[in-house]
Amino acid sequence: MDSSPDHFLLRYSTQLLHTPFIILIPILTSIEAYLYFSHAWHPFFHIFPLSFLVVSIIFNLASPNSVYLVDFSCLKPPSFFRVPFSTFLENATLMDIFDSESISFMARTLMSSGQSEQTCLPPALHFIPPKTHLQESINEVHIVLFPVMDDLLTKTHLSPSDIDILIVNCSGFCPSPSLSSIVINKYSMRNDIKSFNLSGMGCSASAIAIHLAENLLQVHKNSNAVVLSTEILSNGWYAGKERSKLILNCLFRMGSAAILLSNKTQAKESSKYKLIKTLRTQRAFDDKSYLSGLREEDTDGKLGVTLTRDLLHVAGETLRSNITILGASILPLSEKLRHGFSRLRKRFLDKSQDIYIPNFKTVIQHFCLPVSGGAVIREIGKVLKLNDKDVEAALTTLHRFGNQSSSSLWYELAYLEAKERVEKGDRVWQIGMGTGPKCVSLIWECIRPISGESNNEPWADVIDRYPILGPPT
Repeated sequence: MDSSPDHFLLRYSTQLLHTPFIILIPILTSIEAYLYFSHAWHPFFHIFPLSFLVVSIIFNLASPNSVYLVDFSCLKPPSFFRVPFSTFLENATLMDIFDSESISFMARTLMSSGQSEQTCLPPALHFIPPKTHLQESINEVHIVLFPVMDDLLTKTHLSPSDIDILIVNCSGFCPSPSLSSIVINKYSMRNDIKSFNLSGMGCSASAIAIHLAENLLQVHKNSNAVVLSTEILSNGWYAGKERSKLILNCLFRMGSAAILLSNKTQAKESSKYKLIKTLRTQRAFDDKSYLSGLREEDTDGKLGVTLTRDLLHVAGETLRSNITILGASILPLSEKLRHGFSRLRKRFLDKSQDIYIPNFKTVIQHFCLPVSGGAVIREIGKVLKLNDKDVEAALTTLHRFGNQSSSSLWYELAYLEAKERVEKGDRVWQIGMGTGPKCVSLIWECIRPISGESNNEPWADVIDRYPILGPPT
């Protein structure tokens, strides 16, 4: 929860509007009007105009700025960055780093990952051995961030000087100067731009960046905010033999997204979505959860990310804690009552009964889920009572582009738009989950008709090939 003075003031003012105090204002003004006109009463100051002043101040403080998603862009990596499974495994074998058991493990991981032969890796990882030094990672930053930024500026007819807030998120690579400084330098942005750089936040980083941008846009009026989301893979290659660290070599692939948010009044006319709700929860206070995904050195001193067997269980707990709080604020009363009754029944009447999982489809039409693997996507879908069409965007994004960490959520939304499934008034739920662990929910409402997106990247030329039966579970 945010405890900043601005958010405290907003919450306090909103609560004040729902207290009996606000009812006194029309009563007092009525009394004054009666005394003024019937008894020629002339007080030193008038409650009537003062009450209007009080009302206007309270409403002004209590009404947060609306945050709009004007547009977004996703990277479609060049085809020459493609790495088929056979190429990946052949290169791994020629590196003379991995033993036969490690090669076999990576082969099984690739085949069961749910991704296709079309996914891409950055140039540094095409070399034998991979080039993992700093400059290669900086080159990858240029490859993944500048094209989506250029495309976003073209789409929105925005100049770099029109950007008031810049947030760049990348979990595993944090150079100095920062990634946000690299972008500011490239586009010669204003000297008073408010820039932020998020690292170490895992696959939830993009959703966290949107949450941060929302908070900033509540404070800074009449502003544009750009969020750039990516994961730099060149420095994340693990050259050891521990299986728990080899998984990420097989799963993560190239991707990036650029998102323009605005709180300007005129932005409502051109924007695609309005941000309805954000919710962030985390479980870093629990040691088991905290240690389920950890970047550390192996016994030979080689750096990699360890994913423990507790990860899936921890992810489930993290998701449940988030959707429980979210459901209390967005679900209809009927769903809340059914859930509450089932909990009471299980506790006091019949412990063998399952707790009723609320149906979020009563208020949400589209879902963008964490793209961590086919089995994970389907398990989340099962928890949320989603059908095959509901999880299609996540499964298809995983198949075509692989796990692109935090930017995957935007490939899923781009897929839904390319299929022309998002209609005015529909709500989209993006769920970001990452190491820490943490979970962030974003609820968007479509505010204008969306069409013609099938001709835009990243799904241009391939959208008609999907959906497929889906990756293995």
